[in-house]
Amino acid sequence: MPDDVPSQVSAFQACLRAPFATLGITTTDTHVTGIRFLAPSVSALAPRRNSLAFLACVQIQSYLEDGRFRFDLPLALSGTRHQLEVWEAMQRIPAGEVRTYGDLAQDIKSSARAVGGACGANPIPLVVPCHRVIAANRAIGGFMGQRAAGFELSIKRWLLEHEGAF
Repeated sequence: MPDDVPSQVSAFQACLRAPFATLGITTTDTHVTGIRFLAPSVSALAPRRNSLAFLACVQIQSYLEDGRFRFDLPLALSGTRHQLEVWEAMQRIPAGEVRTYGDLAQDIKSSARAVGGACGANPIPLVVPCHRVIAANRAIGGFMGQRAAGFELSIKRWLLEHEGAF
């Protein structure tokens, strides 16, 4: 379920409305540190505190206008060695294409289940495109820790359709 507590908006340097959710963006002065999918009812928040929040909004808006847009934001990814390997592998999947959890696992010599866990722990979804990872049977699979149809999987479907993957 998406976060929809308006008081949490103050934790973000920007909140950007998208067709499928409001995106809560966190940054430092030098790196994007997080993107969270918030309920569509959460209000937008103009970028504040640093120019990187503004740049993140500009690039996300460019992506929303063109699903083939390539992000080049400085990211601060913090996780285990395995998670970092998975997140780096996901960033190599071109827009409009998908890979299975097993494909990524084979690439980095891991297991599909471990790749799925790293996808679910991704702190910067959209820019680190965990939505491009699907189940072996080519089904959309899980997203944001959810497997059942609902808000989370509707976001994944929207993103993949926007990029022309389906």
